Amino acid sequence: MPNNLLSCKRIAREALPILKNNLVVPALFRTDYSKEYVKQGDTIQVKKPAVFEAKDFTDEVTIQEINQDKVLVKMDKIADVSVEITSKELALDPVSFREDVLEPAMIAIAEKINKEGLEMYKYAYKSIGTAGTTPSTIETFANARKELNKAKAPLKDRFGVWDPDADAKFSIIDAIINAEKSGSTEALREGAIGRVQGLDNYMAQQVAVHTAGTFTAVSTPLVNGAVTKGATQIAMDGGAGTETLKAGDLMTIGGKPYVVTEDATATSGGITAKVYPAVVENIADNAAVTFPDKTAGGHVANLVFNKNAFGFVTRPLEPAAGGQDCHVVSWNGLNIRVTYGYDMKTKKNMLSLDTIYGFAPLYPSLATVVMG
Repeated sequence: MPNNLLSCKRIAREALPILKNNLVVPALFRTDYSKEYVKQGDTIQVKKPAVFEAKDFTDEVTIQEINQDKVLVKMDKIADVSVEITSKELALDPVSFREDVLEPAMIAIAEKINKEGLEMYKYAYKSIGTAGTTPSTIETFANARKELNKAKAPLKDRFGVWDPDADAKFSIIDAIINAEKSGSTEALREGAIGRVQGLDNYMAQQVAVHTAGTFTAVSTPLVNGAVTKGATQIAMDGGAGTETLKAGDLMTIGGKPYVVTEDATATSGGITAKVYPAVVENIADNAAVTFPDKTAGGHVANLVFNKNAFGFVTRPLEPAAGGQDCHVVSWNGLNIRVTYGYDMKTKKNMLSLDTIYGFAPLYPSLATVVMG
């Protein structure tokens, strides 16, 4: 690239802070970062946070090992914005280039990462609220707090991420906007719900809308065959043909909640669901199965969680080969690669901005779906 044009190094250094400022979800998850280069498709091991139990001290301490279980994360998610670019555009002054090219590109990448991060709802097996009904009361926060308390979630780093409809309902709750009660008019002026019941709350347009499998609408779904404690599959019947289950479908058996982890299709009305967590107690044949999506056919998957529920995993991408101008920059656990080159097939100059990442379920028990 000629010296009078913006260099990849300069573009990358400008791009990364813009990306950071537009990311909502990764900052709320536990972050795993290393400076080791990876390529798309690599699988890496990520350590889960250690868990300890406080013991009574009598004559001597009880030694506890620092056992950090590991989860495998496939680095298969690349957020990329590649554009045809001319020397004229690269010769723009930095402010114009930032406004015309860089900011829109980084916002698009941030939106993709936020959206995929919120897809982690598919690992959360606990839920509150009613499918198809937007949460709107202060009791929602209290019930969410109760679920986190029951899960023994740390009091620090508790978050709620809500879709625009729930955010709008919450922003007009008297207890939030009433200046006499809150001591401030900020909530009314800014339309922000802020911190409520120990939750730091955020609105995100990318909150997932879950479309349930058709088996959730079966009139009388029953467990087909006894299931032993520790099993990760549950056979059910009651359907009439080829009904489906979708990853993220919620269900309850004997008062115990589960989430379907893989899509499945019924054969002659019978279906086998892979579930999380593993079955917590023996289930009898013909036990009743309850699907919260039975009537609504799906739900908005608002999420309430502790930081340790999910992990955001990042690594730098390998620099591009082939003599192309390329620069990779890392900062605060985020990475961006900027590559400039000439495509001989299309005879076009291309500017590519991309980053690689993955998400991992660490302790999904510390998360609850608030259905809307």
